[in-house]
Amino acid sequence: MAKIVCVLYDDPVDGYPKTYPRDDIPKINAYPDGQTTPRPKGIDFKPGELLGSVSGELGLRRFLENAGHTFVVTSDKDGKDSRLDKELPDAEIVISQPFWPAYMTAERFAKAPKLKLVVTAGIGSDHTDLQAAMDRGVTVAEVTYCNSISVSEHIVMMILSLVRNYIPSYQWVVRGGWNIADCVTRSYDIEGMHIGTVAAGRIGLAALRRLKPFDVKLHYTDRHRLPAGVEKELDLTFHPNVESMVRVCDVVTINCPLHPETENMFNAQLISKMKRGAYIVNTARGKICDPNAIAQALESGQLAGYAGDVWFPQPAPKDHPWRSMPHHGMTPHISGTSLSAQARYAAGVREILECWFDKRPIRNEYLIVDGGKLAGAGAHSYSAGNATRGSEEAARFKTS
Repeated sequence: MAKIVCVLYDDPVDGYPKTYPRDDIPKINAYPDGQTTPRPKGIDFKPGELLGSVSGELGLRRFLENAGHTFVVTSDKDGKDSRLDKELPDAEIVISQPFWPAYMTAERFAKAPKLKLVVTAGIGSDHTDLQAAMDRGVTVAEVTYCNSISVSEHIVMMILSLVRNYIPSYQWVVRGGWNIADCVTRSYDIEGMHIGTVAAGRIGLAALRRLKPFDVKLHYTDRHRLPAGVEKELDLTFHPNVESMVRVCDVVTINCPLHPETENMFNAQLISKMKRGAYIVNTARGKICDPNAIAQALESGQLAGYAGDVWFPQPAPKDHPWRSMPHHGMTPHISGTSLSAQARYAAGVREILECWFDKRPIRNEYLIVDGGKLAGAGAHSYSAGNATRGSEEAARFKTS
């Protein structure tokens, strides 16, 4: 029997919910490219429940314990005395979410000699040292596509919130004001703007499709060029590199995976090549952007706004510059963990575990590392290497 350690974010501050705003959520059977949603043999939760926090347990406890496995759930993941570190020596499987990641560094792999499988409940497995996983023959899997549409909706929301100056306008209302001039001096229409995405995979392409009706001019760059039919349908302009695209865009949305080739991509040099007064929306990974370069560009006016819900590390220390910089629309990492998305990624984790224990193949699209090499979605999206350096700073969230 296996020991499974699951790292999830904390419950709401006023307790695990007894009721929810809605009675149900729409049932989604397939994604836009035809890939089916997760198909486990069963689930032990009601879709629409809070599953991503410690009390939600991804709906896995009954399934795992009935099969004789040991299931440990914790939110304590950072620092040398964390619960995660104490449980690693005899753990066979580690599960965590990108929103509250268990940073599986090479040092943690060394503490876990029995580890065979690392699962991301969601998409994006950069919080795992993929090179260490390959070197140690550990399988890495994620629930590909489960929350891609969720994130694309968040992107559109953030673009409109930044460009229309929604958050400061809302704050005037909360303060009892009616300061129209203060609100509109930073408010524009996106109609006619040039909007580009760094990467046009599942999330980036979904964002482009949702932006098309706003009568904007759409751009993209990606190492995998889209089919000509898609470019024609959306009237897309392809750019061979990021530098070419950012020079012409009023809004840039970042949707590429984090790996050594994209780490720190948006640094001071690249930002200086952007149009003055451009906006950046980053729902990919915080480490793709240099935090100080972003803050300084907002201070100088080179950027008119920055919004994102990804940080590095996560949780971000309380003195992280993105908490206090001007003209931002930051959220904690929530874009892919709506209650709708949780139903899919919880079911996907169960499907992965059912396959693992039944010795059946895990879906190829869920695989990131397998057999000592990048595989499945991992071979398409990642490069070999390690992007976890600096993650120990997450421990400062508790003390800063």
